[in-house]
Amino acid sequence: MTREVKMKRVLITGAAGHLGNVMRSRLNDWATEIRLSDIAKVDDLKANEQYVHCDLGDADAVMSLVEGCDAIVHFGGVSTENTFDSILHGNIKGSYNLYEAARKNGVKRIFFASSNHVIGFHERETLLDAHSPMRPDSVYGLSKGFGELLAQYYYDKFGIESALVRIGSCFPKPRNRRMLSTWLSEGDLTDLIKKVYAADRLGCTVIYGVSDNPSTWWDNRYAKFIGWTPKDSSAVFENEAYLQEEQTDPNDPAVRFQGGLFVSAGHYED
Repeated sequence: MTREVKMKRVLITGAAGHLGNVMRSRLNDWATEIRLSDIAKVDDLKANEQYVHCDLGDADAVMSLVEGCDAIVHFGGVSTENTFDSILHGNIKGSYNLYEAARKNGVKRIFFASSNHVIGFHERETLLDAHSPMRPDSVYGLSKGFGELLAQYYYDKFGIESALVRIGSCFPKPRNRRMLSTWLSEGDLTDLIKKVYAADRLGCTVIYGVSDNPSTWWDNRYAKFIGWTPKDSSAVFENEAYLQEEQTDPNDPAVRFQGGLFVSAGHYED
């Protein structure tokens, strides 16, 4: 069961990034107060917004950041492939610090922005669900897998619930043919966040963040209980010239596997 809820103080990490900035605007009327954090400055604050500079790798800073919050929407950290040290600091240490701060500050539910790159080395012909094995396509994807396991640990041991949302491609429109299958509209993501916090129970649930596209590689049947039904579809973009004209080689690893260019890219630090 779900119900409409109005949040008191919501923390959005990574608020200066693409998704954090978009959701900051779309969720503004959902909460009495929104605390925005990032290592980059967030400008043009609205009346109910507060900016807090925070390095997620700094445990003391994260502990202070989470204090007084009743919900966390976690977009923070390194958002693409990078050096191991950068990902270790922002994504692995950062996720641990966030969950520890949630535990000690009594936050009971977290929206964790995971990624489709956790399962990027599955072939596109394989329909995946929440029980499909992780096959990360990058060190970035590996760090998101760590975050999902961390969330499961904190649920089993401390009862902190998490939505582990494996976001596909959340842009105003698909940027290439792959994204016709992975596209997530901003509106559907907004609705998903609200549904996560409206559910009576959440547990530790894997959800594929994807709209109602004609072609998809992901099955959300194990998350149906939260009542999220995507309303948008990439079908409206299928006949766009830039997508029709794109040349693809079916034997290219970027086309064969779900992770796209993350699969075919070399090791970042080589």
